[in-house]
Amino acid sequence: MLNLVTMTAIPELMVLVLAIFAAVILYKILKTVKKMLINTIIGLIVLVLANLVLGLDIAYDWIVILICALAGTFGAIFVIVLHCLGIAF
Repeated sequence: MLNLVTMTAIPELMVLVLAIFAAVILYKILKTVKKMLINTIIGLIVLVLANLVLGLDIAYDWIVILICALAGTFGAIFVIVLHCLGIAF
C-alpha cells in the first residue's frame, strides 16, 4: 500500500512544483510588463506635452515609441533633444 501511494504522489508533487515555478515566472514577467507599460505611458505623455507646448512636430512612429518604452521620460527627453538639434525625428 505504501509503495502505491508514493508512486502516485511523486508525479503529483512534481506537477505541483512545476506549477509553482511557472506561477513565479509568470508573476515576474507580468510585473515587468506592468512597469514597462507605465514607463512607456509616462514617456509618451512627456512627448505629447512637449509637442503641444513647444510646437514640435515629432511623429509618433515605432522607433519613438520603442525609445519611450525602453527609457521612459529620459527617452522622451532624448527624442526631443535630437529633434531640436536636427539630428533625428
